[in-house]
Amino acid sequence: MAKKAAAPATITLKHLAAAIAEDQDLSKKHAEAILTDLVARITKHLKKGDRVRIVGLGILQVRRRAARMGRNPGTGEPIHIRASKKVTFRPVKELKEAI
Repeated sequence: MAKKAAAPATITLKHLAAAIAEDQDLSKKHAEAILTDLVARITKHLKKGDRVRIVGLGILQVRRRAARMGRNPGTGEPIHIRASKKVTFRPVKELKEAI
């Protein structure tokens, strides 16, 4: 029987806030408030159509996907897929090399 691969750990905003609070001598509540505000500001700028560049991490931006025809995998019949927007992330070279 094949062994099941262990699922990678999921790091949440609370985990990040706790680590930042410990390293920067802040309260966990204050660190979490800062991170929550950061996420809200990034979301606001993405909604406006801005690109968000985070030095050392990468670029977040919204891209438009055109409407297209697809196929229902169950029946094989053609279906129309509406146009949509999606958030894309392009990591910086240093992050790619670090991983």
